[in-house]
Amino acid sequence: MLSFLTITQAHDKLKKREISSEELTRACIDRVEKIDGKLNAVVYKNFDRALEEARKIDTAGTFDSPLAGIPYFAKDVYSEAGVPTTGCSNMLRNPPSPDGLRAAGKDYIPPYDSTTTKRLKAAGAISLGKTNTDEFTMGASTETSCYGVTRNPWDTSRVAGGSSGGSAAVVAADECLFALGTDTGGSIRQPASFCSIAGIRSTYGRTSRYGVMSMASSLDTIGPLCKSVEDLAIVLEAIAGKDPLDGTTGDHPVPNYHGALKKDLKGVRIGLPKEYFIEGLNTEVEASVRKAAAVCKSLGALVTEVHLPYTKYAVATYYVLCPCEVSSNMARYDGIRFGHTVEKPKDLLDYYQRTRSEGFGPEVKRRIMIGTFALSAGYYDAYYLKAQKVRTLIKKDFDEAFRGVDLILAPVSPNTAFKIGANSNDPIAMYLEDVFTVAQVMAGIPCISVPCGFSKEGLPIGLQLMAPQWEEGRLLSAAYAYEQATEWHKKRPVLDRA
Repeated sequence: MLSFLTITQAHDKLKKREISSEELTRACIDRVEKIDGKLNAVVYKNFDRALEEARKIDTAGTFDSPLAGIPYFAKDVYSEAGVPTTGCSNMLRNPPSPDGLRAAGKDYIPPYDSTTTKRLKAAGAISLGKTNTDEFTMGASTETSCYGVTRNPWDTSRVAGGSSGGSAAVVAADECLFALGTDTGGSIRQPASFCSIAGIRSTYGRTSRYGVMSMASSLDTIGPLCKSVEDLAIVLEAIAGKDPLDGTTGDHPVPNYHGALKKDLKGVRIGLPKEYFIEGLNTEVEASVRKAAAVCKSLGALVTEVHLPYTKYAVATYYVLCPCEVSSNMARYDGIRFGHTVEKPKDLLDYYQRTRSEGFGPEVKRRIMIGTFALSAGYYDAYYLKAQKVRTLIKKDFDEAFRGVDLILAPVSPNTAFKIGANSNDPIAMYLEDVFTVAQVMAGIPCISVPCGFSKEGLPIGLQLMAPQWEEGRLLSAAYAYEQATEWHKKRPVLDRA
């Protein structure tokens, strides 16, 4: 099937006129219609417009860009002009009331494009629609989505990860050739690991967040999820770079990521952090990651142990800082200018209370309350200010480690994909799923997840590589070398018989 192609393979066929963009797009659409009912990964289908765009590209007949005519999905937090974008929240979805007394309102439709989707459109990529996510990206399983949970293509009784679980699932299930996600505390890397695909979180400021719904503005980063590291390089090169509409983007030149990929790791110094191989780490995950380190060594890498002592404070620090920023960012959803609304409020206070109580789900409310408490008078110094100081120490950990090594290698998640509902009533257990993915976020460094094995139950296991700030090229090249030396990325779930 054409939808099973990578970006690189599809581009080659498009340039040779062996296939058309319309045929490729229609193959993805057919795949979605055939199997997404088992996954619930797609929440909005923009198929008519996608086919129209594909025909225009075929008519133009120019495939100089490697993304020209390539279909993709965007996580439901990316703004696209004229396309419903709800953050998978009833605050913006505005469904009918449970009692049936109030008719459904209109989903939020942005009047503008995010910088990322605009850049992809300029490169000729074709948006197929939106994928499922935890509500406003708050979660690690898509179980907080107002559309329901996304199921893992490898085992539909398990989660696909989160918050970019929908994006990971559509790529793993070959419903498109790549997808866009966001990563605040691991939301690209963890679902990529759970679904056996490649995903990259770039340096904070490497990619523009303009037009992407914010959860925690100093932590949010966007990036692609793809079937191969080579495809990651292609997409990242297209979307990265300074954006005048986002003051947090850095004025750093974007390298030729794709052209710099290498098949060996000769002389590359890789560190294994002692603090990531801890009690509670799944034995099969640890074995797969250590075998991956051995593969890197066989490719010429110098593997040594490094120490990141403040890692043990990372989850606690993150879950003070993140809710504080959530508390601030969610204030914009008041039901006045857009989004959910209520009928016949008694007064303005009643209007606000009912709008936010009905619109937000339990996890969003939990984080708003935690953040508001931590920022309140008398507690700011004890929680928020102290957490910011620990964040600085966590960054210094990485700065010190990278003086002795070029890359750091570790697990993505302590476990393989968990059963749907396993952590639903235990928010602390859910937060601990981020134990290996939040420290990098607070340091602002780039990191990548690539497949490195499977458990005895047939569940994917991911390998995480980390690099210093702005060194995505180094990261992609090392991940590519490992990928080319292994076969894990070639395996595909058999959904047709699921």
